[in-house]
This record gives sequence, structure tokens and C-alpha cells, in this order.
Amino acid sequence: MFMRFVLPTVFTFALSTTAFAQGCPEAPDHSASITALLADVQAAESETEAQRLGNQLWEFWADAPDARAQEILDRGMTRRSAYDFLGALSDFDRLIDYCPEYAEGYNQRAFVHYLRRDFAAALRDLNRALELSPQHVAALSGRALSLLGLSRLDEARATLQEALNLNPWLPERYLLDPGGPLAGDAVEL
Repeated sequence: MFMRFVLPTVFTFALSTTAFAQGCPEAPDHSASITALLADVQAAESETEAQRLGNQLWEFWADAPDARAQEILDRGMTRRSAYDFLGALSDFDRLIDYCPEYAEGYNQRAFVHYLRRDFAAALRDLNRALELSPQHVAALSGRALSLLGLSRLDEARATLQEALNLNPWLPERYLLDPGGPLAGDAVEL
């Protein structure tokens, strides 16, 4: 009885995995829009204005290559928000398997790793996200925080500065303030 139930389920899963392996379309190229938004953020006259503009970046980063990828991304983000980290990781693994050239899959999986305090795993995913999307300010910021979590302060400081060059209004900027963990006078842990 158990085998009759399991085998069709395993077979169905294998078929759905094969369907995923058929290929993800190329992610939409929003680089020009992202560059323009980042210029607007840099010119913003207030933190409120910069935050509003910065939030618009997520519309581009979270624009998955197709409906299937969008569904997986959205479900993973919902699970992460509900603290279902294992479910979120499963979804982001599926998204990356299906769309290995889509930066946001790596960025979202990195965020879950970061929340689980697995900074090394987060860093691997963030590095890949940044290879695919070099202006991904959230991935840069996450990379700086992951490096901080690994006590790699010089690298964290340099990465955060790189993120701040793109968006000087990031909340993480305070980490560089005197007495902050990434201030130039910070003591290596």
C-alpha cells in the first residue's frame, strides 16, 4: 500500500523536475532602468525620497523570467516572511535549478541563509547574484552584512562602501559611523 502511494508521487516529482530542466527563459534586462533609478536615488534630497525610489528597484529585481519562476519566487518569499526557512530554501533551490542565470534566486536564498546565521552560504549566493547583477544594491549590502557576520571587517567595509556609492541612503550606512562595527577605527574580532 505504501509503495503504491510513494511511487506515483516520486514519478510525478521526477516528471515535474524534468519539466523544470527544459529551461528557463532569459530574465528581463532592466539594467538601464536600474541605472536610472540609482542615479535618482543618488540625487535624492531626503531619506524618504531615496527610500521610495530605492523600493522601486525591487520591481525590477523581483521580475522573474516567466510565470513559473515568479510563482516559485513569490512562494519562497512568502515562506521566508512566515519564518518557514526550510520551505523557503526549498523554493529558492528550485528557482535556482530552473533559472540559474536569474540573480534574485541567489539573493533571496542568501537572505534565508543570513537569517539562519549561515554567513558563508549567504556569501556564496551573494557573490553569484552580484556576478549576474553587479548593481544589485541589496545583494551588495547583504554581502557586507555577511562579511561582518564572518568577522571579515575590511572586506565588509569595502563592500558596504561599494553599496553606498550606488545608494548613499542605505540604512546600513550607520555601520561606518564612528564607534560602529565597520568604522575605520573598529577593532578586528
